[in-house]
Amino acid sequence: MEITVINRQTKVDWDPGLEIKVIQALQRTAEIHGLPPETEVSLVLVDEEEIRSFNREYRGVDRPTDVLSFALNEGTSDEPGYEAPEEMEPVLGDIIISLETAEDQGRDYGHGLAREVAYLAVHGMLHLLGYDHQDEEARTEMRLMEERVLKDVGLDRL
Repeated sequence: MEITVINRQTKVDWDPGLEIKVIQALQRTAEIHGLPPETEVSLVLVDEEEIRSFNREYRGVDRPTDVLSFALNEGTSDEPGYEAPEEMEPVLGDIIISLETAEDQGRDYGHGLAREVAYLAVHGMLHLLGYDHQDEEARTEMRLMEERVLKDVGLDRL
């Protein structure tokens, strides 16, 4: 899978070791789901101000959040007028993470920035793949997949 990482913030240090771990988590998610190697996803790292702007514009919620996902193809077979493409687009979409929020959450949860950013990236990618957490069953399925991926790349809970 091709992963483009774009760091548009300057408030939290982003080092190459951290980037490697996050890419490994996204790659593992792709492997588990059988995505072809040409599949593309972008990971955009922003500050709280920028993610708040995205959240306000696209979700109507005027506050910062930790992660947002924007799928290239958002339709589902349950939606009226949806027509499945003959071939899956190689570009899944964008995952946007507030590094400020991730740093705070990693500290609050006691597991640090690497695990928190990897968790948020996997969470965002699972949304791009159609996972959701609207009910308890879906939430459990998504959480189990997140934990599996993080464990596989050595970022499981202590």
